[in-house]
Amino acid sequence: MLFGSSLLVILASVVSVRAAPTASQPARVPIITNGAAIAAGLKTQASAIDRFKKLLTDGSGNLLTGDALRDLTVFDFNNQAPAPGAKGGSILLATVDNFPILTDLGISGAISFIEPCGLNIPHEHPRANEMLTVIDGVLDAGFVLENGFNTEVQTQLGKYQATVFPIGSIHYQQNPTCSPAAFVAAFSYEDPGRSDIATNFWMLPSDVVDAALGFPETIGGDTIDAWRAHLPVNLAAGVDSCLKACGLSH
Repeated sequence: MLFGSSLLVILASVVSVRAAPTASQPARVPIITNGAAIAAGLKTQASAIDRFKKLLTDGSGNLLTGDALRDLTVFDFNNQAPAPGAKGGSILLATVDNFPILTDLGISGAISFIEPCGLNIPHEHPRANEMLTVIDGVLDAGFVLENGFNTEVQTQLGKYQATVFPIGSIHYQQNPTCSPAAFVAAFSYEDPGRSDIATNFWMLPSDVVDAALGFPETIGGDTIDAWRAHLPVNLAAGVDSCLKACGLSH
């Protein structure tokens, strides 16, 4: 996805650089850092046309030109980098906070590059359905719905194959191979949000976590902080069997 804390870390890690244009690659478009403020101003407009006029024209009503227009109408997914401490790859979302032209359009999107054995840790989007399409490599994916449908829906996706994650479902993607993978995701809302399940669960009071897990003899209040210290950031390193098969280490 305000976004989840992990997503904010990812977006904060992006370095926006405008490269010199070439015949095959246009100049890189920087991330809009004040997108939330721009979007807030757009929401005060009476109609969609008024919003586009406010965003894409100058004070005299003339359409912006050149980089000024391109920066507002193009989102550059090249502007992504792993979050600090991430070992499994990178992900960047285009949402209303960094691409304000999405205001009230009801859509957003993401591109992620997942390293061998990389894991996009279990998370949920509180405000959007997601459709995910693999564009390179292979990904294992699964989701769990709300109470009453208590089983995982799991599948494997190859290149140009897609699946969905319903709004609020806990889901993940993992690269089970020794080659890189990548996906494109589309969301049904301009501010999908993201909540990393394990990370946010361990933010609860220690006695609540202890009671919820039901293993006080194994996980007690005096060990909660130690567990928190080892939680991964958004893109994690993957499971042991894959790491061993690929000759990788944690």
